Amino acid sequence: MPDFCVVIKTDGKDKWIDKKPIQWKKIGYQKTVELLISSGIVGLGGATFPSHLKLTKKDHGTKLTTLIINAAECEPYITCDDMLMRERIDELIKGINLLHDFLEFEESIISIENNKVEAIEKIKKAIINEKNISLKIVPTIYPSGDAKRLIYLTKGIKIPKNTRSSELGIQMFNVATIVAIYRFLEFGEPSLSRIITITGNIKKPRNYEVLFGTPLEEIIIDAGGQKINNKTFIMGGPMMGFALPSIQVPVTKAMNCIISAEPKMLKNDSPVLPCIRCARCAEACPVELQPQELYWFSKSKQLDKVEQYNLFDCIECGCCSYVCPSNIPLVQYYRFAKSEIIEERQHQEEANIARERNEFRLARLEREKIERAERNAQRRAQTSSDEKSKLVEEKRKAIQEAMERVNKEGGDSL
Repeated sequence: MPDFCVVIKTDGKDKWIDKKPIQWKKIGYQKTVELLISSGIVGLGGATFPSHLKLTKKDHGTKLTTLIINAAECEPYITCDDMLMRERIDELIKGINLLHDFLEFEESIISIENNKVEAIEKIKKAIINEKNISLKIVPTIYPSGDAKRLIYLTKGIKIPKNTRSSELGIQMFNVATIVAIYRFLEFGEPSLSRIITITGNIKKPRNYEVLFGTPLEEIIIDAGGQKINNKTFIMGGPMMGFALPSIQVPVTKAMNCIISAEPKMLKNDSPVLPCIRCARCAEACPVELQPQELYWFSKSKQLDKVEQYNLFDCIECGCCSYVCPSNIPLVQYYRFAKSEIIEERQHQEEANIARERNEFRLARLEREKIERAERNAQRRAQTSSDEKSKLVEEKRKAIQEAMERVNKEGGDSL
């Protein structure tokens, strides 16, 4: 979406500052986490979740015991993590050991899809002498790169609704994120670049390590440009990615793949037909939802019903839309329902805040009224007391004066 941007004018020298390793064992856990915040490191698998928020030793009192390294690409076409493992396996293993010691895990498991043959061989050789690191090869079934799905494939544990994996003692990091954390702690390098895949309708598809902020057009030119010039590019994978408005956009931390869309990716000319209740979408759903029910309730805006069917458990992987014989854009309905619910919650929250402010104002006015009445009562009581004392004093003086007159008159007569 269009937004304000900052344009940084560089000096063109492309030189590092003086890099200093982070002595995390000396400075301690808390200071190290604070430095990681300043490094700008986020989840490089595509979600860009701030990495420092995952660097906790306990969650709800549960100690973290298992580190799972997500080495499964999240979608077809994407190969940036595969290339990183093949070329920088030493840094990855060192990063895993560093995180293992830093967060005091009991075990570390590299979970990788079985189609990454070269990377698997590299990992096997690299972990021969590693006691704490094991390898788990999972089937290449989309969306095995999803965190909850990969945890189930790796450990056989299903993460319940509204529960984080860390609450069950499991934490997950993407391979690129681990390498970024390693390079920061070991060499003092902040997050400045990432590896991205350029593929699809491209003459020389390949992976590039690119500085954040690099115009996408420069990379496309270096990759030879498009085979068929249609000027349409998708950021992300073919299932969950979205079309870019321009190739002038900069490379960001979330940009793991750019697909030059082939004509068959751009438009589906098949008409949308009524749902025939074939249940193929339910069979394809990796999180075991009821997509057809979600579709009906989303379409009819029955938002309370759609929440009852666990809409927010949907990871928007697109499997249901892909297998639908009626060509119904199911995921678009789910996204619409989610946005409606979120907007409704925001309005409700704003209404609650306004109500609370009004209630607070009325309570304040009532309190001020009571306090004012109490002050007035105190003033009246004080005034009444003062007047009573004055009357008593006046009577006392009158009696005293009368006594003095009686005494004086009696003396004169004698």
